[in-house]
Amino acid sequence: MHSMRIIKEKTISEFCKQTKYKQAEGSLRAWIYEVRYSDWNTAKELKMKYANASILSSKRVVFNIKGNEYRLIVDIEFKPKIVFIVWFGTHSEYDKIDAKTISYEN
Repeated sequence: MHSMRIIKEKTISEFCKQTKYKQAEGSLRAWIYEVRYSDWNTAKELKMKYANASILSSKRVVFNIKGNEYRLIVDIEFKPKIVFIVWFGTHSEYDKIDAKTISYEN
């Protein structure tokens, strides 16, 4: 079994240091653990595990974190098994961005 590799995982740790995202830390850590041990080849396989995830394009996916209080946007390259963290924020912050076009900023 090939597991997924998360790129920019430390970005999640940085988010969790911020007071407004502190409550998401446990849910984010659980998501990281689950993704590391996943072996998705297609978006359909991902949806079998995460029915509430939104597939925006062939590689862009939005995950609901902590009961939909937060949103996590990732790009997934299924063949090489790479998940790239693009954006994280509260549901209300998510409503103010374009999830299809936002890109990772250092």
